[in-house]
Amino acid sequence: MKAIYINRALKIIVAVILLQTLFFKFTARPESVYIFTKLGAEPFGRISSGIIELIASVLLFVDKTRFYAAFTAMGTMFVAILSHLFILGIEVNDDNGTLFTLALVTFSFSLILMYRYKNDINFLRK
Repeated sequence: MKAIYINRALKIIVAVILLQTLFFKFTARPESVYIFTKLGAEPFGRISSGIIELIASVLLFVDKTRFYAAFTAMGTMFVAILSHLFILGIEVNDDNGTLFTLALVTFSFSLILMYRYKNDINFLRK
């Protein structure tokens, strides 16, 4: 019974982190525009990553898609982490590394969810 609550908590944390960035991405806040301009992906990268994160956040709570949603969240955070390490830096606009830390947390929790939901992978069931 405890596993259900752990899974639920991990999904909520991942979804909240992903969803809270949508306001910045979809309203073209200067912080978000700065990041995606530096990555050479403004505005397409900003908007498309927001859409992908929104979809992943919702699908985390659908039993048939939770593994794939966790995989999607993990993948987007992997790209974010690489962007921080090689282009943006750990600290962006004096945020004390908050965005980088949130990316690491989301990446880690998504990996845990992927492991916990590995039996949901359709082609492995056969």
